[in-house]
Amino acid sequence: MKRRHLVPLTSAALALALGVSACSSGSAPGTNSAAGGTTITNCGQPAQFPASAKRFFVNDSGMIAMMLAIGAGEKISGFSSLEKNAETLSRHYGKDALGGKQEVSNNMPALETLIAQRPDVVVAGWNYGYKENQVTPKVLQGKNIAPYILTESCRQKDGQKARGVTDPWTALDTDLKNLGTLTGKSDQAAKVIEDISQRRKALEDAPQAEKKPNVLVFDSGTETVFTSGKFGGPQAVIDTAGGRNVMEDVNDTWTTVSWERVAASKPDAIVFVSYGEQSMAQKIALLEANPSTKDLPAVKEKRYVNLPYAMWVSSPLNIDASEQLRSHLEEWELVPESKLPKPKFDDTKDAF
Repeated sequence: MKRRHLVPLTSAALALALGVSACSSGSAPGTNSAAGGTTITNCGQPAQFPASAKRFFVNDSGMIAMMLAIGAGEKISGFSSLEKNAETLSRHYGKDALGGKQEVSNNMPALETLIAQRPDVVVAGWNYGYKENQVTPKVLQGKNIAPYILTESCRQKDGQKARGVTDPWTALDTDLKNLGTLTGKSDQAAKVIEDISQRRKALEDAPQAEKKPNVLVFDSGTETVFTSGKFGGPQAVIDTAGGRNVMEDVNDTWTTVSWERVAASKPDAIVFVSYGEQSMAQKIALLEANPSTKDLPAVKEKRYVNLPYAMWVSSPLNIDASEQLRSHLEEWELVPESKLPKPKFDDTKDAF
């Protein structure tokens, strides 16, 4: 997702887990090349990585969560763009998950700073750190650094900015498999994928509404609304929770739409991405003040869920977001009551 102002990491909040191309819809198992490297499919193209890679620089909290989930925290030599997700990652991956390391930058570092980190591999994505005329996969390759590109951010066509080439659950599985291969954590990655699969099945097997409730993703709002389309993580979250993403016809991951488009979607519930400088209260104030949205069902009934950024971008926390959203949809009687267990965590308390 596009970056905005970020806050510095506090060392107390996050030691143990860290110890410290375009993308494809799927990924073949890594293979060792004659040169001693590991080749995987990344963005539909074969991509070679050093087999002995030990230093991974990871940008963005969603990708940091992927590394922690598969037990590869010790491979992270540096990270950036954690956003305000330190407490969320600590809750899910251990209170010391990112302790002992200082965030290098609250955005993707400049090339010189990145090189100074001496990474073997950089894990980022288009609009998740990689940006034209700044740090790109091609630029990193020219510096003998292997770039990994987040599958959710894969560009649909060369030279175009639209992202997304596969459904978001497949995109997440692809990244977990690939990162497991590159870090030597394939077994743990497989366990994470299976756990997500089982939890998805439980949600999808739960009683469903005859007409799925319309759910709007509201990241931020100004003259337009920043939201998420069919290829973004929220599509997976909402689908699995039993709702319908009102922007599911938008052929992109994260994008902007007009207020008129928001009004026409008539959302029954609105999910906020706790991100950047705009608080939930400010977002609600915008919705309640705008003549085109103040009478929407979600606004009138105040059906809001606010979850941290790391749970909406592509990450293993998407399944936790699904479980928590389902709980709220049941509470609002937008989907039938189920016998699903109560979500393990309530991450709304990390949101602002």
